[in-house]
Amino acid sequence: MDSSSHKFYPQHGFDSREHLETYFSGKEEMAFTEDAIKFPMETLHQIFNEGRIKGDLLIDLSNGSFIHHLYTASQFFKQILVLKCSEQCMMELHKYINTHTGAFEWDHIEQYAKGKEGNSDQCQGEDVTLKTAITKIIKCDFNKENITDPEVLPPADCVISAWLLDLINKDKDDYIRNIRKFIKLLKPDGTLILVGSLNNTYIKIGQDKIHVFKYDENFVRQVLADEGFIIDHCAVQNRTAVSDAIDYSALVVIVAHRKN
Repeated sequence: MDSSSHKFYPQHGFDSREHLETYFSGKEEMAFTEDAIKFPMETLHQIFNEGRIKGDLLIDLSNGSFIHHLYTASQFFKQILVLKCSEQCMMELHKYINTHTGAFEWDHIEQYAKGKEGNSDQCQGEDVTLKTAITKIIKCDFNKENITDPEVLPPADCVISAWLLDLINKDKDDYIRNIRKFIKLLKPDGTLILVGSLNNTYIKIGQDKIHVFKYDENFVRQVLADEGFIIDHCAVQNRTAVSDAIDYSALVVIVAHRKN
């Protein structure tokens, strides 16, 4: 299958439950535990516990219906607004928040957080904290200048995005245009956190092969610099997963703020 036949996430969507089962489940045979779960959770745990990034509002713009990247963040923000491109992803996330029958099992995330915190009671409290902190799930559309139109959101202290910029862009111009829409959601002194996959061209979800915009660390650094941001932290982990389901070479977490 050549890249021209890959499906495009904003146009075709994907099976959000299959996405969770393949890349974020607690199954022993799951190949992406180190890369997709532990690396971002460890890095974000460290970043947020430094105590500099906190406030009233965090906006999450991520693909799929995963929540593990918000575990630590929910302790430092009074409110989290989650923006999703897909109705199916919204429904899957609502199941988790409302503890509905058939919701995806995140017990392995709680267990991992328990290991980080060293306190099972605190870990169980974090799950409740996250569910309480997510006050609204909003449909977004990147074809619009205001992606939540007609709703206008208050400016956020922090915008976090995991793997969404990988999927909604076909080229560099798209990436720049869309990251500017992320930036518009921030307060002037707000923080932008990006989680992504480097040198990635596709991701398989079920029988579908989804287009991924290929970029490297230097590209993201340059885009952020051109948009007036200073990078506070950049963590890169080389790929450990053995699988042909996705072809990234490394994972990256970048934290940045606007120049004064």
